[in-house]
Amino acid sequence: MKENQHIDTKQLILASQSPRRKDLLEEAGVLIDIIPSHADEILPQGVKPAGCAMALACIKARDVAKTHPEQWVLGADTLVVVDDMILGKPESNDDARRMLRALSGRAHQVCTGFCLIHTSLGREICEVVTTDVTFKELSEAEISWYIATGEPFDKAGAYGIQGKGASLVKAITGSYTNVVGLPICEVVEHLKAIDLVEFK
Repeated sequence: MKENQHIDTKQLILASQSPRRKDLLEEAGVLIDIIPSHADEILPQGVKPAGCAMALACIKARDVAKTHPEQWVLGADTLVVVDDMILGKPESNDDARRMLRALSGRAHQVCTGFCLIHTSLGREICEVVTTDVTFKELSEAEISWYIATGEPFDKAGAYGIQGKGASLVKAITGSYTNVVGLPICEVVEHLKAIDLVEFK
């Protein structure tokens, strides 16, 4: 990068403890302050999975924005969906095995909703991005190996594409960072539009 080219950013509050979202924003040059939401994340009834992801992102952002009305707050939520069924974070080895079997050899969707809120300005920007992910056929030995790594247990759908789970993924269509946990291209475009990020 030339010395006269740089990025100007203003502080953004990230309403999430996700280390993956933190890393994606910091790698994009965005200044962030992490203040996790403690709101109850209850899936809305009768809403399609993409709508659920956006609704949960808004719940998180609004919760933190209540106590930080003068700053922009970003909330996000990622859901893994197969046959319109939402796969959350596995609660046990058997639960992880069930999810990985369901994903084996087929395509599924990863939906990440994100919400940018500035309470005092009365601004709220919400969007959901969907990526198609195709798994290879997984043998029982591969599933057992992956579960034994411990990686599935803090991740929706019981896998992480940015870790050892990359070996399970045959193809993706759409945003890679969306599968990691935040569609960084779309988020940065919105940050540019609200003058939180400026490239010079």
